[in-house]
Amino acid sequence: MIDRDLDLKRIRPDYMTTTINDGMSTEERFQNLVLRPIIKLQNDFFVEVFKNYASKHKNVFYDLSTEKQIDYINNSIHKDMKFRNSLKGMVIGLFTVEEYLIYMQNSSALNKRMMNIVKERLIDNIQIIIAPRTLAAV
Repeated sequence: MIDRDLDLKRIRPDYMTTTINDGMSTEERFQNLVLRPIIKLQNDFFVEVFKNYASKHKNVFYDLSTEKQIDYINNSIHKDMKFRNSLKGMVIGLFTVEEYLIYMQNSSALNKRMMNIVKERLIDNIQIIIAPRTLAAV
């Protein structure tokens, strides 16, 4: 188990845009030390998963204005529980055992933080999501 935990922490990108201090809540500390690095690591994966989600929903997303695309992303994350749970699993699966135990103590608040960060990442990547797909030569 120790090797798994070390490997999981080793692959995470450094994400120190905010200062960690004693005045932070447990949730904010967890968000900055655990959630943000994992979500940054998974960014490209989230983009591809969302593209797949959009294609399975008749590609309606691609015909919307940017404002409506943002609404679509919001709705897909907040109202489609199957999709939301899938995204959560992509983050939770990269927790160490210790992190998971901390997460379980306040999963509701941490889920909200997690989904808001993923949502913002997808919104920030709209241009990548709508970019035409090109096949790479093998």
